[in-house]
Amino acid sequence: MSKSERLFELLTLLRSKRYAVTAKALAEELNVSERTIYRDIQSLQLSGVPIEGEAGIGYLLGKGSHLPPLMFTEEEMVALELGMRMVRAWSDKRLASATDSASRKIHSVLPEHLKAQIDALPLAVPAFHVETECAACGELLREATSEKRKTKIKYQTGEGKYSERVIHPLGQVYWGKVWTLVAWCELRDDYRSFRVDRIQHIEVLEEHFEASDVKSFQHYLSFCDQASD
Repeated sequence: MSKSERLFELLTLLRSKRYAVTAKALAEELNVSERTIYRDIQSLQLSGVPIEGEAGIGYLLGKGSHLPPLMFTEEEMVALELGMRMVRAWSDKRLASATDSASRKIHSVLPEHLKAQIDALPLAVPAFHVETECAACGELLREATSEKRKTKIKYQTGEGKYSERVIHPLGQVYWGKVWTLVAWCELRDDYRSFRVDRIQHIEVLEEHFEASDVKSFQHYLSFCDQASD
């Protein structure tokens, strides 16, 4: 992370806090040293950002530092917050971390009445999924999909049979209970779907694959739509 990115993250974090927060707490949030936080606070103050407080006491963003509020209705904000909580609960650690960061950025520019409403939101999504092996597997498959790298998997079918495949991971679908991987299977030379929780072993290979108009996640979804008509 560059210094400019870190300063932006620090400013966003301070905007999201209602009370003074210590350099130690800020350092833990941003995964840097307390000394770095002290230097960054000084840089922001020298650039005109009204940060109040001092070392050993804590820091708080002063008045006049707020950006114009985002133009979200209350229901839109509730929908966004609920969606981010679902991502934290049902995806993987990296996406969960990304939603935490996104949530802080949004909250930092919300008017106080919307912040209070979100804090008291009576909708809970228990985050039980992000710590599982299935979530870790899903994260690895997302990386392989993004980098278009062939992947070798050992898969157990619903009948308990095992097979090994080299696949081209194209995307994942969440069905409300399980994640399904959509891939091009080299063995079958066709699309195949695999329940992520039934993948016993995964190895991302160095070899890359190429997607096309007739071999892609979007093509698979359109093909399914046509089949259901």
